[in-house]
Amino acid sequence: MAELKIELAKTLKEKPDQNNLGFGNYFTDHMFLMNYTEGQGWHDARIIPYGPIELDPACMTLHYAQEVFEGLKAYRAEDGRILLFRPDENFKRLNRSNERICIPQIDEDFALECLMKLIDVEKDWVPSAEGTSLYIRPFIFALDAHLGVHSAKEYLFVIILSPVGAYYPEGLNPVKIYVETKYVRAVRGGTGQAKTGANYAASLIAQEEAEEQNYTQVLWLDGVEKKYIEEVGTMNVFFAIGDEIITPELVGSILPGITRKSAIELLRSWGYKVTERRLAIDEVIEAYKQGQLKEVFGTGTAAVISPVGHLKCDDVIMNINDGKIGPISQKLYDTMTGIQWGKLEDKFGWIKEVK
Repeated sequence: MAELKIELAKTLKEKPDQNNLGFGNYFTDHMFLMNYTEGQGWHDARIIPYGPIELDPACMTLHYAQEVFEGLKAYRAEDGRILLFRPDENFKRLNRSNERICIPQIDEDFALECLMKLIDVEKDWVPSAEGTSLYIRPFIFALDAHLGVHSAKEYLFVIILSPVGAYYPEGLNPVKIYVETKYVRAVRGGTGQAKTGANYAASLIAQEEAEEQNYTQVLWLDGVEKKYIEEVGTMNVFFAIGDEIITPELVGSILPGITRKSAIELLRSWGYKVTERRLAIDEVIEAYKQGQLKEVFGTGTAAVISPVGHLKCDDVIMNINDGKIGPISQKLYDTMTGIQWGKLEDKFGWIKEVK
């Protein structure tokens, strides 16, 4: 096992107000770094004071976007314990993204060990106020100073931490979603299934247009026919139609969400019929007109469960469940957050305690 070196900061930051954190605004005192060099592999794992990273202007990531990232959270239980939710799944997904973006594989067990140590160093940063958590952002990017399109020979693996509140200003109140019919985000065979910044850059113009119309997020359709539902910008999406809960199948153009996977496992354990298949937006509109569209909700690390109360597709506006959170969304949110914060029994073995 590689060695992890630790250099502690001499001066610590003042902690922000836990009741006014927002999302992604504050960062802790330390960060994790590890380098990769071709022929040497991953090396020099270290926890050091948080600060700027110096890059050459010719750094290949700045020009060709060879990078991947992850997102997960640490939660403060009522008894003071610090809990992680399925972190092994995040590092597995990071390696799947690495494979698609031609970045060397990491040792998942060692990465998790380093993350646990980083959180232990920063344990005072894990907030305890209702609905807060410590957001964890691992990311890897190419370092080579070279202009030319090919995979790099040097990389940097970084983990930074940020105490956060709710991702959406609405909190658990239903959000307004705008169905994008002009732009596309990803296609099969592309990078949609990888968690890489280029996917999010491709979504920005639609997100800005949605916000101008007072919508919180964009619901993407497939990139070929612009017919089948894929995902919301920051979430996977579920539709309760009649007695069935439908979510788009993983066909290579959408992110295999860990919260999505957990929601499916929970719903099936409760006896719900959950189907992963292609779902046309026209089918959803017809279900709405027939009174069969009971609930729509998103799943993701940042928001956990986000009910959708208003869905707009061209001239069709769907007001779902009277703009209120539905019973399925509420039960999922209560159960998942209950497990994450240690309030409910973890029957699935999802929780890992930081010690």
